[in-house]
Amino acid sequence: MGAVLKRYRLQILVSLAFAGLLLAFTIASPRTFTGMRIYRSFMSTIPVTAVLAMGMTLLVVDGDMDLSFPSVAAASAYLFAEVFVRTGSSWFAFGAAILSGAFIGWTNGLVVVRIGVPSIIATIGTQFFWRGLVLLLSDGVAVSLASIRGNGLHSLLVGRLGGEIPAQFLWCLAIALGLALLLNRHSFGDSLLFVGDNRRAAAMMGIPVERVRILAFVLMGVLSAFAGMLSTLELANWWPTQGEGYMLLVFASVFVGGTSAYGGEGTIYGSLIGAAMIGIIEAGIVSAGLAGFWTRLIYGLIIVVSVSIYTLMAKRGGTS
Repeated sequence: MGAVLKRYRLQILVSLAFAGLLLAFTIASPRTFTGMRIYRSFMSTIPVTAVLAMGMTLLVVDGDMDLSFPSVAAASAYLFAEVFVRTGSSWFAFGAAILSGAFIGWTNGLVVVRIGVPSIIATIGTQFFWRGLVLLLSDGVAVSLASIRGNGLHSLLVGRLGGEIPAQFLWCLAIALGLALLLNRHSFGDSLLFVGDNRRAAAMMGIPVERVRILAFVLMGVLSAFAGMLSTLELANWWPTQGEGYMLLVFASVFVGGTSAYGGEGTIYGSLIGAAMIGIIEAGIVSAGLAGFWTRLIYGLIIVVSVSIYTLMAKRGGTS
């Protein structure tokens, strides 16, 4: 029993923190948090952050980061919108967007892994590049997709199951399950953990370090494209600043969820619950009667405190 608790202590800690946060907001604003309306809203908005956070988790686990994902989401969603408007085929547009996300992730991986540019520097540069390209191509003008409502792809990705449950919530859970199995039950996940823990040792064990790292960037690009399409389809509209508000939310979700900032350790479950925590904070703050300006302060505090707590826990675990 003790071994099980030790193994899953981070997941247990994150779950308890989420339950405590939800309880606090319910006590502070019972009218809001005892009704189903706000939870349906959460199920339609949190999945975008969660999908991005889960993809970022794999990258952070292997010791890299990708700061370009907001622009990748916007660029892929723009391609989706343009292809749909010009061809009328939502499925063709979907395939083009996913491929564009994979391509951008691949180019990020090449710059970081093959050329050797630190991932933070490289992806800051590609973030500005893709955002600038999209703004030039779109002239900073939004693209309306009103005709896509009721389309098969629209119903599949962001429709309402039984008129109540947003489809993106179910997709988020499916992706979480798939990535959890990939990280914990597949050789690729083992490789990510070994690479993040010690790249030189991983190479000596025969793990293709470069390929593993590039594939992690590709997967992040695909998930960024998917998340961008979810937000675009939900509103049936693409807008030039799409994705700009997710940077802080995603990293807060990842680190609150217990993923080590030093690589080699992390869980998909933790990032999923972390995204849920971050997602309800703003609504909870406003419902409690505080100004919305508190949210950024609290997000920043959460990142610093959570990373500090997990670092201290790791040090104690290493010395015990």
